[in-house]
Amino acid sequence: MSEKILDLHIHSRYSRACSSDLELPKIAKACEQKGIDIIVTGDFTYPAWIKHIKENLVEDRKGIYKLKDNSSQTRFILGTEISCIYKHKDATRRVHLLILAPSIEAVEKFNAILTEKGVNIRSDGRPIMGLSAKAVLQIILDIDPRFMMIPAHIWTPWFAVFGSKSGYNALEECFEELTPHIRAAETGLSSDPTMNHRLSRLDNITLISNSDAHSLNNLGREANVFNLEENFTYEDILQILKTGDRKKFLYTIEFYPEEGKYHYDGHAVCGVCLTPQETKAKKFLCPKCKKPVTVGVLHRVEDLADRPEEKINQNNFIPHKYIVPLKEILAKVFGMGVASKKVVKEYEEMLKKIGSEFFILLKADIKEIEKNVSDKNIALAIANMRQGNVKVKPGYDGIFGSVEVIQPKQKPGEKQSRLF
Repeated sequence: MSEKILDLHIHSRYSRACSSDLELPKIAKACEQKGIDIIVTGDFTYPAWIKHIKENLVEDRKGIYKLKDNSSQTRFILGTEISCIYKHKDATRRVHLLILAPSIEAVEKFNAILTEKGVNIRSDGRPIMGLSAKAVLQIILDIDPRFMMIPAHIWTPWFAVFGSKSGYNALEECFEELTPHIRAAETGLSSDPTMNHRLSRLDNITLISNSDAHSLNNLGREANVFNLEENFTYEDILQILKTGDRKKFLYTIEFYPEEGKYHYDGHAVCGVCLTPQETKAKKFLCPKCKKPVTVGVLHRVEDLADRPEEKINQNNFIPHKYIVPLKEILAKVFGMGVASKKVVKEYEEMLKKIGSEFFILLKADIKEIEKNVSDKNIALAIANMRQGNVKVKPGYDGIFGSVEVIQPKQKPGEKQSRLF
């Protein structure tokens, strides 16, 4: 058994607003730099992408794929995200769903059925369809019970099963009698497991975290750590997702949720960011333009929660660890952009001298990091990140928040006050 890092939600070059670099060989190489062992292909409904998958991947063992030229240790499983927009119970629902598939044959059957039902799978890597979430779940179960559906970023206001703008108040409202087939849910960047544990109805749902990457840089910004046999199969991964076995699901890797772009409420056009309490006091209206604000994830969690955080024993759940991507840390230390030459050079040097990005962020000895960087503040910033010794500025209404991992003239061991 060994630790494997998995990212189960990414996109290809064929999804809207995604990098043209998102091709399988480049994804595999980026995963090696990041320290990601297993990643989904993304976008398997898109005809040009499934062609690319068939040209570049070969089945290594049941449901697990590798590059045909054996140039990478990265392993792939077949996965995608879809967007369901439909009327249900007198409301328009917009629900994003992850689908994992056991084989290319099963994927092609699914794609054929979608086409028969009038879905334009050529429109985008993440197709929009008028089918309900429940109807799509029934389709994949009829094709092969080894398919798995996982509601994506479940709290996002506009496109999620619990979203404030277009979602439901319970999984059962969405999936009805098929709800027992929903065994896992993705928390999304704007929430963390602690927030989700406030809903007792999610106690038997395995909470997972993924990057939803639209570029190579964002691969693994959230991820999952499993304990797997060396000859693991797709069904081994499926079983862990279904059961949440804590001997095999070791922890999730999380964004600080405040950094997510829907953590707080607000109105981006007016630059207004509000706590849930402030939103309620202002009667859900922007104090500048008087239009309705976008209700964020924290507010929505509080609306649906049935227990306070302080009464939850977190030891009863799968643990989690917070990270800030390494290039973001370097950018903060140097006072430059993440794509600047100095940041990229330092990043590449650290990978050569110390190891993969996840090894540096989570496991490398701080003194060892200090020895192998051009500025000792990099090691201090990573130590702060691990200890939660950070300052945060919450995101809202589509605007990412920020996490400050180091303050001017901060000394090692000196605590920062956490800002909201």
